[in-house]
Amino acid sequence: MSALKTLAALAATFALSHTALAAAPFDQAPAPGIYRMMLGKFQVTTLSDGTVTIPLDKLLTGIAPATLAASLQAAHLQPMTETSINAFLINTGKHLVLIDTGAGDLFGLPMGEHAGRLQRSLRNAGYAPEQIDAVLLTHIHADHSGGLSHDGVRLFPNAQVYVDRHDSDFWLNPANRAGAAEGQRHGFDEAQAMLAPYVAAGKLSPFQDGEEIVPGIRAVAAPGHTPGHSYYAVESGGQKLLLLGDMIHAGAVQFAHPDTTIRFDVDAAAAKAQRASEMADAAKNGYWVGAAHLSFPGIGHIARDGEGYRWLPANYSAW
Repeated sequence: MSALKTLAALAATFALSHTALAAAPFDQAPAPGIYRMMLGKFQVTTLSDGTVTIPLDKLLTGIAPATLAASLQAAHLQPMTETSINAFLINTGKHLVLIDTGAGDLFGLPMGEHAGRLQRSLRNAGYAPEQIDAVLLTHIHADHSGGLSHDGVRLFPNAQVYVDRHDSDFWLNPANRAGAAEGQRHGFDEAQAMLAPYVAAGKLSPFQDGEEIVPGIRAVAAPGHTPGHSYYAVESGGQKLLLLGDMIHAGAVQFAHPDTTIRFDVDAAAAKAQRASEMADAAKNGYWVGAAHLSFPGIGHIARDGEGYRWLPANYSAW
């Protein structure tokens, strides 16, 4: 009987200890925020800057409210949707090129709290910001250029910053601020704050459409979302990746309904036309695409689906 009591006590002790292990606190630390793939001889790394939660029902335009609600419901999303902020690092073997820099602290939160994690992700990928040779901006908006500098200090001290001349002329001209829509005026102040340290150091290089920034990486004009919004075509070993910036913001809605625009567009009609053209071309020719606000890592293919399109995310690979 004594032995049976001892066994029962041991069993109870084991059960209690097992329960205690299962009751560990939640770990809220962010993941490393990197995803790598090879493109010919180039290595492409998606770097997560974190996420931002935005009210898609308030921001998306050109779509019937019922259609928008149905699209979000079909994707198991709420109108307040957590949206990825992706940047892309291209290691060509000779150059280390960063496309976009995330939001920095321009969303009113400490860097790294939700957005602003790019520097952390860059280090998790094994690189230091001092190693970046060139920063290529798809356009000048807070969540793409906000990570360039902090408190007037360049966060990529050895990098030359490249942006389409139409964007630098637009956002760095104070005269344009007065005529801008009220909700877009802050963009001029943010552009000045982020780019001024690079201008002062002679590190800002506006370019014309079609320029090859470094061998294998070429700018492609796609104005509309902003006057100088650009794609970047990355090509190596017969493979192509087109980095689309803000061609698309809400994949759950805009693939099926590509006419849907967003209030951040400076020229919504031109942005819609660019999206229609690019989706058709990507679906027809089958090259890789990468986008800033598709769910991390934001790399995949676009396929035709009836009157619209669908997203085919990259198959996960550990190599």
